[in-house]
Amino acid sequence: MQTPDQTQTGKVRSPNKIRNIAIIAHIDHGKTTMLDGLLKQSNVFRENQVVEERVMDSYDQERERGITIFAKHTSVEYKDYKINIIDTPGHADFSGEVERVLGMVDTVLLIVDAKEGPMPQTRFVLSKSLKMGLCPIVVLNKIDRPHANPERVLNATFDLFVELGANDQQLDFKYCYASGLKGYAYIDLERPQQDFHELFDLILSVPPRLEGRLDQPFLLQASTIGYDDYVGRQACGRILQGSVRKGKTLLHIDRDGKQTSVSITRIEGHHGLVKVEMEEAGAGDIVLLSGIPDVMIGDTICDPQNVKTLPPITLDEPTVAIEIWVNSGPLVGRSGKHVTLNKIKDRLLKEKRANISYRITPYDDKVTVAGRGELHLAILLEAMRREGFEFCVSKPQVILKEIEGQKHEPIDRVHIEVPEEFSGPVIEHLSRKRGEMQHLSTDVHGISHIDFLIPTRGLMGYRNEFLTVTKGLGILTSIFEGYGPHKGDIPGRPRGVLVSMCSGKSSSYALFSLQERGELFITAGDEVYEGMIVGEHNRDSDLLVNPTRAKQLTNVRAAGKDENLILSPPRRFGLEEAITYIEVDEWIEATPDTIRLRKIILTEVERKKSK
Repeated sequence: MQTPDQTQTGKVRSPNKIRNIAIIAHIDHGKTTMLDGLLKQSNVFRENQVVEERVMDSYDQERERGITIFAKHTSVEYKDYKINIIDTPGHADFSGEVERVLGMVDTVLLIVDAKEGPMPQTRFVLSKSLKMGLCPIVVLNKIDRPHANPERVLNATFDLFVELGANDQQLDFKYCYASGLKGYAYIDLERPQQDFHELFDLILSVPPRLEGRLDQPFLLQASTIGYDDYVGRQACGRILQGSVRKGKTLLHIDRDGKQTSVSITRIEGHHGLVKVEMEEAGAGDIVLLSGIPDVMIGDTICDPQNVKTLPPITLDEPTVAIEIWVNSGPLVGRSGKHVTLNKIKDRLLKEKRANISYRITPYDDKVTVAGRGELHLAILLEAMRREGFEFCVSKPQVILKEIEGQKHEPIDRVHIEVPEEFSGPVIEHLSRKRGEMQHLSTDVHGISHIDFLIPTRGLMGYRNEFLTVTKGLGILTSIFEGYGPHKGDIPGRPRGVLVSMCSGKSSSYALFSLQERGELFITAGDEVYEGMIVGEHNRDSDLLVNPTRAKQLTNVRAAGKDENLILSPPRRFGLEEAITYIEVDEWIEATPDTIRLRKIILTEVERKKSK
């Protein structure tokens, strides 16, 4: 559906009639559901149109994992205003997506669960917003949930504003109570409403943050990069001042200061879930510009008669790195079509150009990829698998810094909610991993709330152990806190692995006897090779096994019948679980069809280097 201002009429909307907002929240506080409701009530869909839940989560991994990974744009019409909305990820690993888009908006909707209150990611995204001078609108969501306590959560949110150093204007934030699932929001608890009109009015009450005018020279900074099969790379950003028409000649200035004359071939905006072509766009609007083939995030697009270079977009540095090699295993090439190092390098360098939250460094024999966490890295690796790549991956290593002559490492702030009976084992485990408890309280429902500061190294691989200890009833969330002095050695995986000593197809007969030695990662009929990890040992040492051994057949007939072979279901790894499970002398072999773990032999020099 197109509105008159968005069709190719050439009309440019006044900057005062445009509002740009981002929706930020801790994971699972209802941000994407809230956006679904805003879109439906703004009439961007046909009456008979079938609309899926979490409609903005269009990427396949987003739907599978139930999280938002990439920041995405949409816009709605309310009264005579255009409201551009940016949906941002809620997981801490994708905080680079949030940082990148905050410079484009006038305000943010800070979604806070009316039962859980502010969480670690709430602190992070709010801190970034306050530092950029934004005045957030607080939305106390899920007020229809049992045990919701909006007044307590509102006070806790105000305390968080104070703790983060908000100024007087930011402390006087506007707020409302809402249920994204049921589709209503209201300011006064005594006057409940049945729709989102009061929330829309709150958005309109925030004046534009940037005072760009239409009569000024054109200026835009690329905050994200899009791609179209017909016109190639597209620069997406907010027009800071001036206007642009299709066919206009502009100046592209990259991060090195190189200036290139470009001609705009297409201008696109958003309306609902679709892109709409525009003949002209002006200050305050968020658009995609085509015709700039080498544009990168942070580049400046300006008028050739008024050259101005904007400061680059800076993100917090990555904290975890992995190494990627070609697949050198004996089963290479059976399912993947891209197996050479050159193909892998090309794919990763393409990612580097479009996503500055990764730090990608190619070498002669490998590529190093640094990111914000295991999930951040696993999303990229999983995308490569689905595109037909095969490769080997190392165990993630934290990125250390030397500060004032002392070695420092990344520290995470961890928030845990568990039934009270499990709090003791959780505290004991995290303390062994060099964690320092900051807060412990138990509410009237018997739920313990625990805050820890713990080295990122200690948290790697702990989440599966945490789910086991808490019997799946615990909630653990973490966010990067900063760098602190190195905490020394941290205990690694408590058990060894079962390593195949031969190649071939695994047999039920062999696996039946091996499952007494530990948990298996394979099932009968799977291809194995020498050095492949086929299971986890019950003890803390590695064990060489033969998973291909078959029962010896003789012509001697026995009384009775053979034993019935019943195998336990194998443990299957996703990439995220695999990269946190392996140790420094182990690799992951990732292919489109399967994920295998393998043992490698390190020389003494390499072993010292890996430590």
